Amino acid sequence: MALITKKIKGTEDVLPKQSYRWQFIEKIMREESKAYGFKEIRTPVFEHTELFARGVGQTTDVVQKEMYTFTTKGGESVTLRPEGTAGAARAVLEHALDNEGLPIKASYFVSCYRYEKPQAGRLREFHQFGLEEYGTQSPAADAELICAAQSVLDRLGLDQIHLELNSIGCPECRAKYNQALREYFGQFKDRLCDTCLSRLEKNPMRLLDCKSPQDQELAKDAPKITDYLCEECENHFSEVKRYLDSAGVEYTVNPKIVRGLDYYTKTVFEFVTDCIGAQGTVCGGGRYDGLIEELGGKHMPSLGFAMGLERLLMVMDAQGIAIPDDDKCALYIATMGDDAKVKAFELLRRVRECGLIAETDVVGRGLRAQMKYADKIGAKYSLVLGDNELSDNKAKVKNMETGEQTELALDESFAEKFSVLNLTDNSSFSI
Repeated sequence: MALITKKIKGTEDVLPKQSYRWQFIEKIMREESKAYGFKEIRTPVFEHTELFARGVGQTTDVVQKEMYTFTTKGGESVTLRPEGTAGAARAVLEHALDNEGLPIKASYFVSCYRYEKPQAGRLREFHQFGLEEYGTQSPAADAELICAAQSVLDRLGLDQIHLELNSIGCPECRAKYNQALREYFGQFKDRLCDTCLSRLEKNPMRLLDCKSPQDQELAKDAPKITDYLCEECENHFSEVKRYLDSAGVEYTVNPKIVRGLDYYTKTVFEFVTDCIGAQGTVCGGGRYDGLIEELGGKHMPSLGFAMGLERLLMVMDAQGIAIPDDDKCALYIATMGDDAKVKAFELLRRVRECGLIAETDVVGRGLRAQMKYADKIGAKYSLVLGDNELSDNKAKVKNMETGEQTELALDESFAEKFSVLNLTDNSSFSI
């Protein structure tokens, strides 16, 4: 019988045998978030379209080409979130979180949606971890945020990843830079792609981010934003670098980094790698001091970053980093007979209450098939329960790796004694 449907192009299933990989990196991210004082925020998967049009920017590829937008039965235009920052900023404003004290430090795990050609490291549904900080203009906050990202990457054991840093200035100094870009690229109008031609007047900085090889070649000699920074922006950038130097964080200043979303100001950064091909940015972020105002709030300088979980896993695979699977079965109880099944049910509940993974047969396998299954799932210990064990009120727990056996009483002390056995991994004694 043919399947009635399959997963939508550009989406992926995370199967039970793979989910431990995601849980491993998410655990590290949660721990580092906590260490840096960030608390989780959860926002809806869809928002009013105007939030992203205003927050992300009308001239970005995300808004112009990639958003999943639809009209509700009530006539509202809503969009599946293409990124996490705009929704978090909306929540900060709507719930007046600034009344609880500044800075506001929020972390998130979100699924995002962009309609683009699926390829390695770029899906239509993808997942991000991010940190957002609102209410501080200190360069120390920029450096601290970068250090938090570095901490996550370090704990994941990643190497061959380097930090690229830039400042794209404030609206005042960026206006002069944009004019310089128009004059420079204006010489090559006949050689620019159609997308870049449309951006030349509205948002010339986007030309530096174009993926066209011909336009990338033209951009090599384009003016550098670092030559146009005003005194305040230049001082801010210098202080960010000073803090990073003090923390021993290595970086390269790359004047070509502009990021793909319009809300960025001043500091922008990316953690990049060459080990997964063209889609080498695993973390990107920066400062967006005008975003809250753009969404209707009072001035509140802000900053943040996002990491793509799929890309991080790709990098870990490419670098041969083993992800530990701690979710192995501690005890498998094989049963013979209905009474044994009932007793196993009782014992398993007590073992699970001790925080251990324990299983038994629920599909009607014979004893040999049960033991094969115990081996297949990697059970650390097994126990065979039949009429003799029930009569004696004791059974032998077998270490599946060494073959050593330990006899345990099948009473109220069973779970506690098995926990001790599992902890010490010493099966050469009787309890």
